[in-house]
Amino acid sequence: MHLPDGFISPPVAVVTGLASVAAVAVSLTRCRQAYGIRQAPVLGLTTAFVFAAQMVNFPVAGGTSGHLLGGTLAAVVLKSPWAGTLCITTVLIIQAVLFADGGITALGANALNMAVIGVWVGWGLTQVLHRILGGAKARLPLAAGIAAGISVVAAAIACAIELVLSGTAPANLVLPAMSGIHVLIGIGEGLITGGILTYLQKTQPDLLLKEQPQLENWLIVVSSIFLIAGVLSLLASAWPDGLEKVAEELGFIQLAENARITVPTPFADYELQGWGKIGTSITGIVGSALSFAMAFGIAQLAKPKNA
Repeated sequence: MHLPDGFISPPVAVVTGLASVAAVAVSLTRCRQAYGIRQAPVLGLTTAFVFAAQMVNFPVAGGTSGHLLGGTLAAVVLKSPWAGTLCITTVLIIQAVLFADGGITALGANALNMAVIGVWVGWGLTQVLHRILGGAKARLPLAAGIAAGISVVAAAIACAIELVLSGTAPANLVLPAMSGIHVLIGIGEGLITGGILTYLQKTQPDLLLKEQPQLENWLIVVSSIFLIAGVLSLLASAWPDGLEKVAEELGFIQLAENARITVPTPFADYELQGWGKIGTSITGIVGSALSFAMAFGIAQLAKPKNA
């Protein structure tokens, strides 16, 4: 669902960019009040995990693939939609700047869709569904899984509206196309989110219940991140993702090819020249490490002054 350069108009890019900057600024303020520096490692590890997981595209129907957005998962693990917004925004910045994944000019729109709308729809629905299901801790993965799936569709609809406002595609075509394919991707998002939370509840409850997990729990999470980024990323589906598929079918995919803006980086498209598949593993590990470092730094920035 990463919008590339060229898909949205300059006015839409500016408005969505300003909205995202405002959301991140508020999130920093709220995290300073309620999050605290003791959660910095959890924020860093969650951000690194989401980055790694987004490298693994899974196939869905019709030769299309999808990947975890992670907004609901991040908000639930971090117990804060504000922190979830910071987590997903960090991932998007690193992807766009260092890996040419998502347009530089579309970064604000991508943050609005995935780090704001995706996170807050997922978080809000999780709270409502969890109460409807009785509020038991064992029901949290189910509530979050359903909410995560719906959040993907909400983010896709927001993306489609931006394409309509930009004059890129007509509403009667792009809205049903984007929402339809992302219903399928949302099912995958829900299953992954619910599965991860179920696993954490059973085997790593410290990560969800305490401020400072035990050392062995840190090691398990770090090992999982390296496994996903370094190994599972090699198994990612090569099929186009939902947005790319819709762009191909509606005939505006060439807009990205003509307007791509890249920052000089050796890691573009998650590859290293001459390294083959091992280059993908290296870039995945590097990206995960940078995600942790940047998120940890943001937590330091957001800590209370008297911490």
